[in-house]
Amino acid sequence: MKIAENSKLVLIGDSITDGGRARPVGDGAGGVGTIYPSNVFGWLGARCPERRIRVINMGCSGDTVRDLQARWQTDVLDLQPDWLGVLIGINDVWRQIERPLQPETHVPLAEFRAIYDELLMVTRPRLRGLVLLAPYFVDPNKDEPMRKMMDGYGAAVRELAAKHDAIFVDLQAEFDELLRHLHPMEIALDRVHPNVVGETLITRAFLRAVEFSF
Repeated sequence: MKIAENSKLVLIGDSITDGGRARPVGDGAGGVGTIYPSNVFGWLGARCPERRIRVINMGCSGDTVRDLQARWQTDVLDLQPDWLGVLIGINDVWRQIERPLQPETHVPLAEFRAIYDELLMVTRPRLRGLVLLAPYFVDPNKDEPMRKMMDGYGAAVRELAAKHDAIFVDLQAEFDELLRHLHPMEIALDRVHPNVVGETLITRAFLRAVEFSF
């Protein structure tokens, strides 16, 4: 596995990461929340306890990349992670669909890419490893407006991963494969917040990306 012994892994993002984690820092079994970071923590602890990998969840429900920028110093840089996992972009798109008459809440693609790029430029030199997970929409119709827009933000994350020597996790492709067998409502009622099946998929995708052996 790519993550070495005694490493600190910080996972940051929006509600897909948050999962009711402890504040101010979601640290350890009692604070890491109940969704994918908790699953990552559980697998690492059960499968390779000798590595003593510390998992910290810094997700915040509702966040866009602007919100990440506002708290990046305290919630990433000050924690001094060895590895960082980022999943952001869903709300950046959702606000444009959900609140069309509130442009101040929208994060256009160019701004999303620029802020994300700036954050990675100051952070990547401090890390041993970086994992960027693409935002997704649980709908197989690529012409559906939110899915179409989300694909553009996912493509931007792929480009940033290549630029900053990060591992890219294509969650949209993972969900698309699952959608060959399941209806979207069997994965996420609102096509965004996954149930246990979707959370397991995200967990598996992250762990595979760091070459975890199940």
